[in-house]
Amino acid sequence: MTNVPSNHTPLYRNALEPLVVEESQRQLRQLPPKMLGSLKPERVLAQVVAYALNRLPALYATSDRGWQFQQHQAQKLRPQIVMAVRQGFAAVQRDPLTPVWNDAPEPEPEASDTNEKRAQARRRIASYRSFNV
Repeated sequence: MTNVPSNHTPLYRNALEPLVVEESQRQLRQLPPKMLGSLKPERVLAQVVAYALNRLPALYATSDRGWQFQQHQAQKLRPQIVMAVRQGFAAVQRDPLTPVWNDAPEPEPEASDTNEKRAQARRRIASYRSFNV
């Protein structure tokens, strides 16, 4: 895999990713307030998004024209996106990969810089907004 400098626009993007993130945030807001108060929302969202994306077809684009086409294709998958995200929430509540509850102990940090990983993820999500649609 070729590393792309973080200040460059990615050469390829999955058109489903921003839709899955959006749907995950929407469903998270619909959780009961008591449950929301006991969760670590960032961790829940990360796991739910990964779960859903792993169960949906990849719709990658390498150009603005391809992005527009793949976004159109992705819209047709809205019902599957909603279902995959719903299943992701159920799976994470049952058996989270990392602690998502506020009373759960924090995992030991890995050797790599966790803050840098978070910053890279934020830049990646923000880069979806830079595509001319």
